[in-house]
Amino acid sequence: MPEPDLAGSVLIFTGNGKGKTTAAIGAAVRASGHGLKSLMVLFMKGSGFCHGEITALSQIPEIAVKNFGHEGWVDKNNIRPEDIKEAKAALQYSREAILSNQYDLVILDEIHPAIECGLVEYNDILDIIKNRPFKVSLILTGRNADKRLFEYCDVVTQMSMIKHQYGQGINARKGLDY
Repeated sequence: MPEPDLAGSVLIFTGNGKGKTTAAIGAAVRASGHGLKSLMVLFMKGSGFCHGEITALSQIPEIAVKNFGHEGWVDKNNIRPEDIKEAKAALQYSREAILSNQYDLVILDEIHPAIECGLVEYNDILDIIKNRPFKVSLILTGRNADKRLFEYCDVVTQMSMIKHQYGQGINARKGLDY
């Protein structure tokens, strides 16, 4: 059996469609099936953000999840000093984890909105991409990815929304949406 390619890749999952975080989680689950270790860092989903996928991932020893922030989701229209503090801590934690060579895959979940609303700086993310160890893959998720990042990535996937139940007044459903 040939040796697998050891070079890491950088992937962006962005767009208004559903499935960005779900695709990233799927990649982590796939990696775990090959004995690879993954870390998912949640930038906009703070403590108390307990969705089904996070609970399920906690049962897979090869996957670690770390969230930062206050309970719930960061309100992009009402950024508080503690939101910025938590995002900076998430960024530092991510950088250290990536450089530790402990993980084969690191997911920066909702990093694009975190950049967009000023919680973290574009240049900090670019620095992480450029200086990550050779074998470490990164997945960057969230709407409104900064297009300047595209040239530094190996895969950019745009999830487009054709129709969504929210437009019909149907709220998020347990087990399907969270």
